[in-house]
Amino acid sequence: MHITPMKNAATFTARVLRDGKWFIAFSPEFPEGNGQGLTEEEALESLRESILLLLEDRREDARASLGSGEKLIPLALA
Repeated sequence: MHITPMKNAATFTARVLRDGKWFIAFSPEFPEGNGQGLTEEEALESLRESILLLLEDRREDARASLGSGEKLIPLALA
């Protein structure tokens, strides 16, 4: 079963800090994800990619653990 991407974007928060020449971005909603870049925009884009990878990994785990008669259904948050 393939889950199609949501049409409406969910919004998350990011914390950005500067560490020397680098910007580091974290999301409280996804503490295991982070991003970095030489600009704030690069760090935020890196964080977006990290969150998308985490979501896809979690979807794959959910697909792998489906029991008989169970299914995954897309759920929009907007």
